[in-house]
Amino acid sequence: MLVPLKWLRDYVNIDKDTQEFADMMTMTGSKVEKVEFFGRETNGVEVCKILEIEQHPDAERLTVTKVEVANGEILQIVTNAKNIKVGDYVPVARIGAVLPGDFKIKKGKLRGVLSEGMFCGAEELTIPSQYVEEHKKDGIYILDHQDSFELGMDVREALGINDALIEFEITSNRPDCRSIIGIAREAAVTLGEKFNYPEIKVNESNEEIDFKVEIETELCNRYCGRVIKDVKVGPSPYWMQRRLIEAGMRPVNNIVDITNYVMIELGQPLHAFDLDDVKTNKMVVKCAKEGEKFTTLDGVERTLTSDMIVVGNGEKTLDLAGIMGGENSEIKETTTSIFLEGANFAKESVRATSKKLGLRTEASSKFEKGIDMNLAEEAINRASQLIEELGCGTVLKGMIDNYPRKQEIQKVVVNPQRINKLLGVNVAMDQFLSILESLEFKCNLISSDKLELEVPSFRLDIVEDADILEEVARIYGYENIPAADLEGNATAGVKTDKQKFMDNIKNNAIATGLNEILTYSFVSPRGVDKINLSQDDLKRDFVKIINPLGEETSVMRTTLIPNMLDVISTNISHKVESVSAFECGNTFTPQDGLPVETKKLCVGMYGKEVDFFNLKGIVETILNNVGLKGYEIEPETTNPTFHPGRCAKVVYNNICIGTFGELHPNVDENYNLGQRVYVAEINTDLVFDNCNGTKIYTPLPKYPSTSRDIALIVKDEVFVKQIEDIIKANSGGLVESYKLFDVYKGSQIEDGYKSIAYSLTYRSSEKTLTDEDVAKVHDKILSELSEKLNANLRSN
Repeated sequence: MLVPLKWLRDYVNIDKDTQEFADMMTMTGSKVEKVEFFGRETNGVEVCKILEIEQHPDAERLTVTKVEVANGEILQIVTNAKNIKVGDYVPVARIGAVLPGDFKIKKGKLRGVLSEGMFCGAEELTIPSQYVEEHKKDGIYILDHQDSFELGMDVREALGINDALIEFEITSNRPDCRSIIGIAREAAVTLGEKFNYPEIKVNESNEEIDFKVEIETELCNRYCGRVIKDVKVGPSPYWMQRRLIEAGMRPVNNIVDITNYVMIELGQPLHAFDLDDVKTNKMVVKCAKEGEKFTTLDGVERTLTSDMIVVGNGEKTLDLAGIMGGENSEIKETTTSIFLEGANFAKESVRATSKKLGLRTEASSKFEKGIDMNLAEEAINRASQLIEELGCGTVLKGMIDNYPRKQEIQKVVVNPQRINKLLGVNVAMDQFLSILESLEFKCNLISSDKLELEVPSFRLDIVEDADILEEVARIYGYENIPAADLEGNATAGVKTDKQKFMDNIKNNAIATGLNEILTYSFVSPRGVDKINLSQDDLKRDFVKIINPLGEETSVMRTTLIPNMLDVISTNISHKVESVSAFECGNTFTPQDGLPVETKKLCVGMYGKEVDFFNLKGIVETILNNVGLKGYEIEPETTNPTFHPGRCAKVVYNNICIGTFGELHPNVDENYNLGQRVYVAEINTDLVFDNCNGTKIYTPLPKYPSTSRDIALIVKDEVFVKQIEDIIKANSGGLVESYKLFDVYKGSQIEDGYKSIAYSLTYRSSEKTLTDEDVAKVHDKILSELSEKLNANLRSN
């Protein structure tokens, strides 16, 4: 926020050096970003009046002027300026004056004609271009409001450029400081000076106001208004224009400038309507109609929605509440009567409307942070006072004040002793109370450890004792709080079992050749559409972000697969030939209004040497190495994300803990992958709950093993798992291991059938097996395979 120091001095006595004052303000919490000084490098420049302008006798581009300065003294100035005329008041650097760059004005001649000085432009006066009106940027700086200046007076005093401009960085929790008055309050407390609030007194006419206001929405907290007649629209006084320009506002006319002046001074936006455009002598505050069209003051037609607040006359919309007025009721040169509005609108609504429409104004920036409801009345009266004092109009008797829900007085109870302990200092009770009273808190000391505070209405940020602690600390002075060494018992930081388990998962994933990736937890809800999830899938039940940066980051993820596929899609588009990646991250599902986090592992792969069995091997390796025993790999045909014939699930105790396989062609197309991609997603929380990392020692076998190979002819729809289940169930404790070593389909095999070949290893821990022992078990296995799967031994 830009604060002219001259304006600030109206409300508080500042007898410090400007830079010292800026440093003190920063130390008490009002951070100063920059200090700009005006006029320091300009000396000896005075106000003069041009009496004559004649053509130079020997130079076509030069003119010879006669100017009057103090006490009727006449000077002759030769200039090449084209924007001056007789009667203009302009700044002149007399002989001996010093301009920026240590440039001294000397007596001399230009093409043979004596020149006793030099006219000055904005640059010579060290006025930054952003504070100069457009028509004054080129040529000589013409002094407007000429009746306000005395001939010979120092131009720095005449233009108010003999002071400084301070830029403050205002944090979002201190909306009360987004005004000159707010900064003045802080300055008064910082300097220990008295704060002088502007005396507001409205001189009303005898004619009473005939106007009414209706509020039809809860989004309007208060609405105040006054009627001004006999309005004379014209330029505002120079001092007001100057203050507005330095504060970053463009002067328009006296009525608009006064509303802007009060907004900067008090922090309450105001709006003036041309009463002839209102016509109905009534204002209605309500929500807009869905799709309603409204043209704002900037000439842009905007489409409104039903959650936006508008102000109208009951027949048409005149104002987009809290943001910008309408083109159909603006103040014009012909305006003779106005309705002045000072209202308080819900900050959430103004913020949302401003964002939806892409329309941010000085008013909306104040409303969206929150404004004291009491300011509406004060600002209306302050603006009315200025209108009357500057002769801009006549204020009618009475003020409308529709205040349906009055702002309650906030009270906070604190323990001063506890605050002192937390600060590490002993602030005496008298000083403690003095600090809070200087900040306009009303104090009621109940006991030494109980202080009740009535919070001033403009301090919207005070809600608990921690806020009071901060107030005491910053005014007492952080530099006065001694540094202290940390105390406490040092303990060794160790990882939890869950953290160690996740490290083990990652280490095993890396050992299988995967690279770890990290992606955002905030995702787009469209991700579940791209992986083909059904409309009733629980993964569509998102935890939504209240104030997202955009649609792409509006919900919390329920699955890691879309993130993985985004990474894979990016790599494919960059011509990366192969990728083997994994991510360990949280997914989020709503439960009883709160998000429940579930840790998952996601693996993604593609490349020439990658297939379903590579991914299966990686999943099994990771699960085996972290200690999950007794799980089963079963076919999965119903998951819409995966190819129905190339997908499997990991099942433990009839609970699915993960799925892996080749992506469904539709999903492949959604991500423009153009090749086979393999993905797995494992619920590592379930793995952690059921894994057993205990390793049991088994002695080396005493007795020799023997092996038998079998080649079975089975139907295509028979899975190897069915064969293995029968082998395990009928092993009689003698089958030490079995291994699938061949799957064959060809001309020697009947259509609809395949050949499955296994090698079975037999061993006993008690004796050396005979052929008869092995044959008994082996025949039993073959018999069960034949009976249950119609499996026959291959003859060739």
